[in-house]
Amino acid sequence: MARQVKGSNRRNRTKRQIATLSARERDRRKDWIEKTTTDLVRRYDVICIEDLKIKNMSRSAKGTVARPGKNVRQKAGLNRSISSQAWGLFRQRLTDKSRFATTRSEVVVVNPAFTSQTCAVCGYTDKKNRQSQTVFLCQSCGHTANADVHAAVNIYAAGLAVTGRQGTSHAFEHSDPAKRQPPDLVAA
Repeated sequence: MARQVKGSNRRNRTKRQIATLSARERDRRKDWIEKTTTDLVRRYDVICIEDLKIKNMSRSAKGTVARPGKNVRQKAGLNRSISSQAWGLFRQRLTDKSRFATTRSEVVVVNPAFTSQTCAVCGYTDKKNRQSQTVFLCQSCGHTANADVHAAVNIYAAGLAVTGRQGTSHAFEHSDPAKRQPPDLVAA
């Protein structure tokens, strides 16, 4: 389209084709969200999610003339990625469907603070526990796991603690050796 003459029939046709592709992509995203949220509500009675501040996370990094932002291009790419995945729509549809489901289903919103830095085995919290995007290594007890799966275990345990079922605020009690192993995330 950049090489086409403005106002030409070819440029108008290209614009329509791009709009059609964008609409198809949007429809696919909405379809995936509808199917996934329906499946989750039907399969699980408790669904725990993080209370992410999506608006703050996708805020621009441009800054001002006096104080320009840092890594503006990378932040813009992250913002596009967050927007294209429609986290807010996913959460809204999940909440709506669980509220009106025929079988009891509850969405528990958990504070995301330190869920990826807290050890689910001993409860030790440290920034150094999260070695990288994929590696979690507790500096206290030496427990190692995939960082995202480990954070999911903490979110699940915090959600259960909020609902009054089982679990503690930091996943497991350190004093009870029987509870030192994180629970399996079993798909029903």
